[in-house]
Amino acid sequence: MELQDRPHPDAGTGPVSSGDPAVALGGIDITFHLADGGRYQAVKGIDLEVHPGEFVSIVGPTGCGKSTLLNAAAGLLAPSAGTVGIFGKPLSGLNRRAGYLFQQDALMPWKTALENVKVALEPMGVPSHEADQRAREWLARVGLRTFVDRYPHMLSGGQRKRVSLAQMLIRNPEILLMDEPFGPLDAQTRQIMGNLLLDLWSRDRKALMFVTHDLEEAIALSDRVVVMSAGPAAGIVADYKVDLPRPRDIADIRLEKAFHEIHRDIWASLRVEVQKAYAMGEGRELVGGDAS
Repeated sequence: MELQDRPHPDAGTGPVSSGDPAVALGGIDITFHLADGGRYQAVKGIDLEVHPGEFVSIVGPTGCGKSTLLNAAAGLLAPSAGTVGIFGKPLSGLNRRAGYLFQQDALMPWKTALENVKVALEPMGVPSHEADQRAREWLARVGLRTFVDRYPHMLSGGQRKRVSLAQMLIRNPEILLMDEPFGPLDAQTRQIMGNLLLDLWSRDRKALMFVTHDLEEAIALSDRVVVMSAGPAAGIVADYKVDLPRPRDIADIRLEKAFHEIHRDIWASLRVEVQKAYAMGEGRELVGGDAS
């Protein structure tokens, strides 16, 4: 899903030149009104900055508000208190400088892969022949050069995710928001998609907020891993720098001693919150750590 509706060149030359954070959440509270008239406070007092060029993953127990933070950064919901800043300016309405990739793909089943990617350019008024060329180029970048005429039902889960990636990236958003995008995929396909994402991201280093339940995935991909507490009224309990060299291969980096040291440190904080969530009956929890 692309939230942007103004034209950009097809390929960026690097992170936005700005001293301001790409995303700045300041004192964010988000409360939902329930059907019975009550209220549920999802997150409380969240302060988080994501700078241009940073890959930041957010982990935490199920129901802690990770996706809620992405929705606030996207402008899909307004915080009950606090501020959302985008490159130093208050966010009002949709964040038109961001692209959003959801866990479930939103491809139109009656359109081919090419048509699904092209449709992202329609609001910009790009001529059909130019949109066709750019969509073919992006499908080639994600490894689907020979699949342009396939409909979604003819593609594997990983291939559909590649089409969704191309659909989001073709308009060159300045901020990437990803909500467990590889969650439905098998382990091998997740690694392949992780490496593809790193390759695409490394070309122009956009600010990237990535929500995942997989701690190993978060470490392998990110510059920072932010740990959220168990809900309700979840907050940020830790913010870890991932000091691993780039470029990275998802499979290889997990074999490094430094990777396991970082995993141990983050899991020490995260395990407490996962156990709290289990005690409250929150259901399925984080992959990549032992909650016993």
